Amino acid sequence: MQYLVSVIDDKSNPGSTDRRPAISAFNERLQAEGYWVFSGGLADTDAATVIDNRGGEAVVTDGPFLESKEYLAGVWVWEAPDLDVALKLAAEASKVCDRKIEVRPFL
Repeated sequence: MQYLVSVIDDKSNPGSTDRRPAISAFNERLQAEGYWVFSGGLADTDAATVIDNRGGEAVVTDGPFLESKEYLAGVWVWEAPDLDVALKLAAEASKVCDRKIEVRPFL
């Protein structure tokens, strides 16, 4: 089963900024063990653009879809045999990247 693993940062209490080497090592381990599908960090929410084309004309607005002190800082997609394995990896990921992690299975 595949899981979307979201890295959540906090503007008022951000995680450590020197985590890239540890995250790279963790990604290498995920790849070696067959869990890693994809990962990527995201630009700051100031770089976001929201497009809503549900009406007659597309409405484009600058900024994130939601103003919040917490924001999505990056994602992983993992392949794991079950939720227990994904949650164990997520606990390690939270420690490695010094941020909260949300795990959600794909349907």
